[in-house]
Amino acid sequence: MQKIFLTPIKGYQYFSKMLPANCRYYPTCSEYASWQFKFNTPISAFVATSLRILRCNQFFKGGIDYPLVKRKNHHLLFCKLYTQKKDIIYWFVPKNMKLTNQYYFVVKNFDAIKNS
Repeated sequence: MQKIFLTPIKGYQYFSKMLPANCRYYPTCSEYASWQFKFNTPISAFVATSLRILRCNQFFKGGIDYPLVKRKNHHLLFCKLYTQKKDIIYWFVPKNMKLTNQYYFVVKNFDAIKNS
């Protein structure tokens, strides 16, 4: 199901490399959409991506805006992150440090991509 949404995004990213960079945010809007569709449900990913694209204009300052995803099994997630550190491509950083927190920021680990 993810491939249906990710294929047009990857196609856009391929052709957008030929154009000058003009996104006001990091990660770019297309990368943000890609991460949203990988880790969220399609409906919430579509809504979050649409709101992000609407904010990408001259009326908003821009800056760093990591995707926020909801994860339920956060204890297993941290075990996996700390035991298999070399294989980590994405980090899930808690929005706040409460134990009942289910919302995480998605941050890409570029060192894992360089080493592979």
